[in-house]
Amino acid sequence: MTKFVKNSEIQCDWYEIDAKNAVVGRLATIISKIIRGKNKNTYTPHMDHGDFVVVKNIEQIKFTGKKFQNKKYYRHTGYPGGIKETTPEKLFVKKPGEALKLAVKRMLPGGVLGRKQLTKLKIYSGSDHPHSAQNPKVIDLSKLNSKNIARI
Repeated sequence: MTKFVKNSEIQCDWYEIDAKNAVVGRLATIISKIIRGKNKNTYTPHMDHGDFVVVKNIEQIKFTGKKFQNKKYYRHTGYPGGIKETTPEKLFVKKPGEALKLAVKRMLPGGVLGRKQLTKLKIYSGSDHPHSAQNPKVIDLSKLNSKNIARI
């Protein structure tokens, strides 16, 4: 018999990740698994019982290859002919954390659940953040590989 977790049994933890010299896509996969709750053995696809993730030093994040200049992000204004495009290079000038946020957003489910889970991602420039009161657990990316993500 399958046991489903109730809302009263859900406990959310806080994690802190230093994005210094981290690759955007690899960091986004780690963050999306934590936000969805796939690192817990009580994972249920239709419920939100993931954890909060605080990412700091976002201005020092890296892209592999020539993606920083050549990758394109598209959005639509809603008006006819209103498609806009930008590159990560231009995006970093205005919003340094937007490239990582878009990568994580596209790894989450679409709809209400995905939008709710995306609010658990907190991105900050520099090494200071206002969430130190939550005592976030620090994740060291240099010691982490894909097999160790379930043990977080």
